[in-house]
Amino acid sequence: MSINDINLILLEKLGLMGKNLLISDSTKYIIFDVRLPRIIASYFVGGILAASGAVYQGLMKNPMADPYTLGISSGAAFGATLSIIFLGGAKVLGISSISLAAFIGAVSVVFIVYRIAKTGNEIPVTILLLSGIAISQFLAAFMSILMLLFDESLHKIVFWTMGSLSGKGWSHVYTIIPYGAFGLIILMYFSREMDILLLGDEHANNLGVDSNKIKKIILIITSIMTGAAVSISGIIGFVGLIIPHMVRLFTGPEHKYLFPISFNTGGILLMACDTVSRTIIPQEIPVGIITALLGGPFFVYLLNKRKGEIF
Repeated sequence: MSINDINLILLEKLGLMGKNLLISDSTKYIIFDVRLPRIIASYFVGGILAASGAVYQGLMKNPMADPYTLGISSGAAFGATLSIIFLGGAKVLGISSISLAAFIGAVSVVFIVYRIAKTGNEIPVTILLLSGIAISQFLAAFMSILMLLFDESLHKIVFWTMGSLSGKGWSHVYTIIPYGAFGLIILMYFSREMDILLLGDEHANNLGVDSNKIKKIILIITSIMTGAAVSISGIIGFVGLIIPHMVRLFTGPEHKYLFPISFNTGGILLMACDTVSRTIIPQEIPVGIITALLGGPFFVYLLNKRKGEIF
């Protein structure tokens, strides 16, 4: 379709012009109710993952950290697996039980990891990371057992864990926008504190920033944001790893620039990857495969470049 026809459809749907009889209703449906919500959903999912990646890398001072570091992906996958096996992916109160279970699983795991890592009033980053890894491995093992016992659901579970934006409609857009918009606003509000935390907890406390309180707030906000994104799209890796590093090359480490630009860049990247996943071959492939193909080489490059700092 031409750009002009698409613009005419959007203007008609927005009530800015009368009904266009030259374009069929089925075409209008495809553009406005199939393609457009999928594009918007992909933008917000990618944006949330990228902004959350910037947060985790800053808080943990670890270039390899991403939104799934604390076991969010494992929690979401476990929740989705339970829904697929025992509820068949049916809707609950008009909401997909898979999305609902994935969101609950993702957020629950983060709170469990947080409680394990909390030592007095402090949250040691190393223990937080190790707790996330331990819980992730435990849930992965449990998922494997479930997939062996209920092999008739295996294909659907594997497809969900690959990440896909297929079939996303306006209900998904209305769900994800508040998490993305309000989450980004809150992150921007704490951007100065995030800059100070880069100096270390001791320096931050000396400058009047309660490092443990800020960490707690930021972790809760980003975990809820990521849980919402994963519940809609499934597990889409590497967006939160790649984008913050790319953006820092141009903006530097200041979070007041890093957060919004990472959000926008991540959204655009996932939109592009989703387009490729639909068009590269006649059959649509999960977008998580495309991001992994891009992110894998970048991760190896990053690991090779930073190995002197890590090991």
